[in-house]
Amino acid sequence: MEIQASGPVHLRRIDPSRNMRRFYVLAIQPTLFGGASVIRNWGRIGSNGQSIMQTFDSEGDATSASMRLERAKRRKGYRDSERA
Repeated sequence: MEIQASGPVHLRRIDPSRNMRRFYVLAIQPTLFGGASVIRNWGRIGSNGQSIMQTFDSEGDATSASMRLERAKRRKGYRDSERA
């Protein structure tokens, strides 16, 4: 089982009328025991934010959880970050 490195997903939600400048990052990394972890980092743009790591037994479970989280954030108005 090999974890495919598709890279982390960087999302942003900026709404000046509500003074909202948030970021959300999702990444999948392999564990030492053959599973996979979904690492989430979120917070206000310009801060370190908060992080949480969820461990799954298989890459497929981690991928589906990551895709589910990404869809939920996009429904709330998060968009791809413009990276230079």
